[in-house]
Amino acid sequence: MKKSIIGKVSIICIVLCLSFSCERESEIVFSPAGVPVDLGLSVKWASCNVGANSPEGYGDYFAWGEVIPKNKFSYAGYLYRDNPKILPPHADAATVNWGGAWRMPTDAELTELREQCTWTWTSQNGVNGYKVTSKSNGNSIFLPAAGYRHDSSFDGAGWHGDYWSSSHNAGRPNCAWGVYFDSGSVDRDYYGYRYYGLSVRPVCP
Repeated sequence: MKKSIIGKVSIICIVLCLSFSCERESEIVFSPAGVPVDLGLSVKWASCNVGANSPEGYGDYFAWGEVIPKNKFSYAGYLYRDNPKILPPHADAATVNWGGAWRMPTDAELTELREQCTWTWTSQNGVNGYKVTSKSNGNSIFLPAAGYRHDSSFDGAGWHGDYWSSSHNAGRPNCAWGVYFDSGSVDRDYYGYRYYGLSVRPVCP
């Protein structure tokens, strides 16, 4: 009888541990689907977005400084209120979700990507976006036009893209730098409100 009780208690403990583990894994998963692509720049760029399983996958959306995806993005629900010049590792969605040396690109690295690559609007497997080709070695990545999220709405998917950098916009404390593009232009994004849900494309050394 005593052995039976101990056995039942052990089974309950194992089930509880597995449940907790699964719950945590649904929030943060250390399994990057992307591979580093050498574009001849100061960093290598991932082949897909955080949360995506392919280059054309939209992936997850993150508020600036938050590391867990969510479905509603509002100022009231925004959790990260610090104002670092560059996001620290614990507040970097790429570092936390992919681990290793992966991180979000800085504003300077996004500028380098814009200026030292050729951007060609195209469709890949039925998904609109930009093929970004290195001017120095010809390698390329694809950035899907994944749109952005504000409150519970999902805007612009298929015709524009919004990607975060890890750089804070000191001149506008409620904003952070990024890149915005549509079929006709690719621009530095200086107005991105930090609580908006944008895409993240990681980089590594």
